Order: sequence, then structure tokens, then C-alpha cells
Amino acid sequence: MPRSSNRPTVQVLWPAAGPAAALRAIVLALFGSLLLALSAKVQVPFWPVPMTMQTFVVLVLGASYGWRLGLATVLLYLAEGASGLPVFAGTPEKGLGLAYMAGPTGGFLVGFAAGAALTGFLAARGWTRDLPRLTLMMLLGHAVIFLFGVGWLAASFGWDKAIAAGLSPFWAATALKTALAVAVMAGVDRWVRAR
Repeated sequence: MPRSSNRPTVQVLWPAAGPAAALRAIVLALFGSLLLALSAKVQVPFWPVPMTMQTFVVLVLGASYGWRLGLATVLLYLAEGASGLPVFAGTPEKGLGLAYMAGPTGGFLVGFAAGAALTGFLAARGWTRDLPRLTLMMLLGHAVIFLFGVGWLAASFGWDKAIAAGLSPFWAATALKTALAVAVMAGVDRWVRAR
């Protein structure tokens, strides 16, 4: 089935209407929040912000779910963390709930929502269809996440320290996660259009 519209990938792969569409959204949001929690536990410990696989998952969820469901999934994940579930990196050792969210990684957590919404918005406009725009979409998604994260750190530590602790150590990992996200979404988009 050719992907004649710019519907999110999940709508093409799992078409549904009415109550079935609501059930699909619930299942996918729960699945996505589980992926985010698991990706938080895959980490390299840096201070004050650990390196995880979460930005990769956030961007792929946004691109494949679309901006509404991608954003809702990240908000569900944040609500799970705010309620005290140990879904964030370093939890429960580094605290739980709203106290954790007010810590150094708080801006990155908010940035996840913005990054998922942005990639979903651009994917709905066909940015997964060619490699240059797909790559730019993933880079912009990462940039938005870092903008929120480093901005949050800067409020406490100043810009120099925020960039040194929240941006500089992550260049290589961000490049690898961007390349991986591009490869995954390019492969999924080719597979979907070939069906």
C-alpha cells in the first residue's frame, strides 16, 4: 500500500477508526512510555546529566507516531515519573517524582516533549521521505532537546558550565544517535511505502 498521505507511520501500519483508534493510541502510548523508561536505563553516567538512549527513542517515537501521539506518549512518560515511578535515568537512587524532575535533567525531560512534537510535525509534512530532510529533522529534534536541557542547566550554573556539562560531552553520542534514528526511520519509511 503506497503511503499516499503524510499520515504517521503507525496509522499506516495499524489503521483504525472510532473506538479502535482510541485503543490503538492507548496501547502505543503505553508501549512508547515503556521504551522511554527502558532507554533511560541504558546509560553512561556523566554528571550532572547522564548519557542515555532516550533522545533516540523520543525522536523515533515522534517521527513514527506523529506529533499528537508522540507528544502524548512523552507526557505520559513524564507523568509516570512525576508520580514516583522509577522510570528516569538514575532512579530510584537519585530520587523520584517531582523532586527528580526539578533537578539537573529537568530541562531535558521537558525538551523530550518538544522534540517529539517537532519531529512528529515535520514527519507529517513528508520529511521522512528523503535523506537530507530526514537527517535535518533528527538534528533539529536533538537541537530542541538540548536547547531546553542546557537552558535549564544555565539557570543554575551559568551558560559556560551548562554547555560544558550538558552539551559538550554529548557531541559524539548525539551524532551516533542521529545517524541511528535516520537509518531506522529511512528503513521503516521505505518498507511502509513498499507495502
